[in-house]
Amino acid sequence: MHAITIREPGGPETLEWTEVPDPVPAKGEVLIDVAASAVNRADLLQRRGLYPPPEGASDVLGLECSGTIAELGDGVEGWQVGDEVCALLAGGGYAQQVTVPAGQLLPVPGEVDLLAAAGLPEVACTVWSNVVMHAELDEGEVLLVHGGAGGIGTHAIQVGKALGATVAVTAGSAERLERCGQLGADIVINYREQDFVEELRAQTGGADVILDNMGAAYLGRNVDALATGGRLVVIGMQGGVKGELNLGKLLGKRASVAATGLRSRPVEEKAAIVAAVRERLWPLVEQGTVMPVVDQVVPMAEAGTAHRNLDEGGVFGKILLAAQS
Repeated sequence: MHAITIREPGGPETLEWTEVPDPVPAKGEVLIDVAASAVNRADLLQRRGLYPPPEGASDVLGLECSGTIAELGDGVEGWQVGDEVCALLAGGGYAQQVTVPAGQLLPVPGEVDLLAAAGLPEVACTVWSNVVMHAELDEGEVLLVHGGAGGIGTHAIQVGKALGATVAVTAGSAERLERCGQLGADIVINYREQDFVEELRAQTGGADVILDNMGAAYLGRNVDALATGGRLVVIGMQGGVKGELNLGKLLGKRASVAATGLRSRPVEEKAAIVAAVRERLWPLVEQGTVMPVVDQVVPMAEAGTAHRNLDEGGVFGKILLAAQS
C-alpha cells in the first residue's frame, strides 16, 4: 500500500507518498480500507519531530480515519467486513489501509457521508472525554472554548449547545467569529481586540468549564475567567508548556485545573471513551444536531499542501485527506 511518510523532521515539503508494507490486523483489531483521514495539529508537531507516536503505534501520521472494514482479526465481534466505519487512531491514518483495535471503531452516523466522517473521531472523543466525562458540563452552565474556529472548537460549540450550555468562544477575526455564531456560539470574543476575561465576566460572571488549547500563555487568565466551582481543562500547548498558577485564586474559587491527552491513553481507556461517544453523542450526530465541519478536502498524496494550509491559518473546521486507490 501507499502512505505518507516523513523524509526527515521539518516542514510540509518533507511529507512523501511512498510504498510501505501492508498492515495486518492483530487479535482484536480490524483492517480498514481508508477512504479519508483528517489533519490535526498533533500531526504538524509529529512532522517536525516534536510529538513521537506512542510505543507500538504506527509512525505514519493520522489520528483518525473513515473507511470500510476489509478484514477482521481474531476475536473481533460485532463488526463485519464491508461495514462503513470511522476510527480513533494512535497513528497510521495517512495511508490506504490501517489497523485499529475494534474498541476504537464507530459506525458512520446518520446522513454523514463516508469522507466527512473522517473528521469526527478525534474531535468527538477529545471534546466528549474532556467537556462531558471529565469536566461534567451541565445544562445551564457556561462553556468557554478557546480556538472556536478550529476542528475541536467547531465541534465543542455544537456539543455545548446540544447539552444546554451557554457557549463562549475566542477567535482571531470577525469572519471566524461570525461563523462560530452560526454554529451556535452565544458569546464571541476577538482575542486580538478584546480581553476574554473581562468580556466573559461582564456577560456571564465567569465560565463553569473552559476548554483550552493554549496552555501556559492563558493559564493565569483562564483561572481569572473561571466562575466559582469552575473547571479548566487544558488540551493543548500552543502558548507554551510552563506557566504560573495562582493557587490562592484557585482555592478561593474552589476551582480545578486538569491537563489531559488522548493519543497515549491505554487501549482500554480509549475504548471506554469511544463507547461513551457512541452511546451519548452519536445520536446527536445522527439527528443532525452535531455535524462535522469540513473546510477543505485535499488528496492524501498532497498532504504537504494540507499541512501548509493549516500552518498558515484561516482554516475553519477540519481539513480532510481523501485516500487514493
